[in-house]
Amino acid sequence: MTEHTVHCIPEKPTFDDGQSAERAVWQVLKAALPDGVVLAHSVQVRHGSSEHEIDLLVLWPGVGMAAIEVKGGLVSVDKGQWYQSDRSGKHPIQSPLVQSQGSKHAFQEWIGGQLGNVLTSRFAYMACLPYTSVPRDWTLSGAPRTLILDREDLTGAAEKIRSAIETEASGATPLAASYLARIVRKLEGTFDSLPSDSANTAESEDLQDQLTERQDTLLTATRDIPRIRFTGGAGSGKTWLALAKTQELCKSGKRVGVFCYNKGLGMHLQNKVSSWRQRQPAFTGEFHEYVRSLGVPDGEGQSYFDEEMPQLLKDRAAHLLMDQKFDAVVVDEAQDFAPLWWEALFQCLKDPHSSEIYAFMDDRQDVYHRSGGTADFTNGPLAGLVPIHVDDNLRNTRRIALTFKPLAGKHFTPRGNTGMPVRRVDCTTEKALDRASDCVDALIDEGWPANQIALLTTNHRHPIHLQHHEGGTTLEYWNEFHAKEAEFYGHVLGFKGLERSVVILCVDGFKNLERAAEQLYVGMSRARSLLIIVGNSDLIAQGGGRELAQALRTCEVWNPVVGG
Repeated sequence: MTEHTVHCIPEKPTFDDGQSAERAVWQVLKAALPDGVVLAHSVQVRHGSSEHEIDLLVLWPGVGMAAIEVKGGLVSVDKGQWYQSDRSGKHPIQSPLVQSQGSKHAFQEWIGGQLGNVLTSRFAYMACLPYTSVPRDWTLSGAPRTLILDREDLTGAAEKIRSAIETEASGATPLAASYLARIVRKLEGTFDSLPSDSANTAESEDLQDQLTERQDTLLTATRDIPRIRFTGGAGSGKTWLALAKTQELCKSGKRVGVFCYNKGLGMHLQNKVSSWRQRQPAFTGEFHEYVRSLGVPDGEGQSYFDEEMPQLLKDRAAHLLMDQKFDAVVVDEAQDFAPLWWEALFQCLKDPHSSEIYAFMDDRQDVYHRSGGTADFTNGPLAGLVPIHVDDNLRNTRRIALTFKPLAGKHFTPRGNTGMPVRRVDCTTEKALDRASDCVDALIDEGWPANQIALLTTNHRHPIHLQHHEGGTTLEYWNEFHAKEAEFYGHVLGFKGLERSVVILCVDGFKNLERAAEQLYVGMSRARSLLIIVGNSDLIAQGGGRELAQALRTCEVWNPVVGG
């Protein structure tokens, strides 16, 4: 048996206590009207400063339209005056046909303006009195009996509405199906947005930001401690804390240096401090850029950057004037710094032994594994810093955070809202890059804005990323990311400290399997609202361990279909 398909707007209307008559008529018409007819309830229309409402609007393809005013209770007419009797008694009312006529004209003008042409389809105005009997031979000037549906007429309501449209309506043509479709779009008021399961993404991320800002209590509680190592998992608000601490130091009149390792994070920090109206840091950006700014030449090879360059910085620091040195340094993603970098940076302080140092770090994101070990807190360069632990994850939804929790440590505590399921695209390592690119197109087809999406690889650069790298346009590449004008293609190593609403983690292999767990941890934790993991399950389990493999089994299996 074929299901009856009258198109209702809304699909399931909400009727208030005083709308029992409208509910009864709506139910009758929904059952009586043929397939393809549209039945809309409570259509609000403004005509100039006047407000109108059509109780029920019928749009009948190949026939025309009817605006129906519904009056419950007992309705009567005495000497030209209409009355309605209900629980409160008998009281005068405006003619329901005149009321319907006004609403019909208002809608006619509105829809014509919306669609850019005058409505010429047949359009009738009617009144329905579901609890009143009106004599067949009743007449009143301006109120044809054929435009009224009474209690008995509801039995054949569909045919009576059709007859009224065909004999009494204004307009010369039947309602074309194509024109009906255009009207329906305006009645439904549907607008392009994120898919339904992500409709609350912006609100969720605003809440994440508010939770992060509450971390300033840590700064208040530690304001008298001049040297601190803030250690926390991904998404715990360390970068926000680093900037808040920097601003506090600048406001107190201190000369501050803000450092990191990655160019993308360095530009993010620069963008943030550039908006401060009061004092700004004396330096903000990559550690290597600071070294170059002092005249230390570029070199090549890891040994140069890890050993020779910091020694050259120490030599230069010995000749800096006191007002060129820092009262305090703030380092974000501090685990990226080689031990000798710290020793050289200490020499850029006004007092290497007592000037303020604030390091914000996550030793589980030590993807570079620099020699010597910044994370050696017993004998390493940060051994004298007071440890403060930041355990709450605030940036990611709970589902994302629980997915990478096996890589984050036992004290890692997800605090975000539940969020959408993490998606898994299982494929061979060789096909991971192509499948991840398919994900971008499929997400845009779903309605996700392109500028909310980042695709991160674990091994090879994506072709778009490679084009910038080989073309020497790294600055333009990162400017495009921070401008948030399009989707972004990067590598997990260059995305530390950064984030996007949607991250596609493309596991296209690992250059070093011993660093796989850190790379997976960084990549998964960059997503604020939706995480998609693309790659071979066996390889991910090999790199991330058994607990991560178990967590991934709870993900939603997804087959991105472009244009589907």
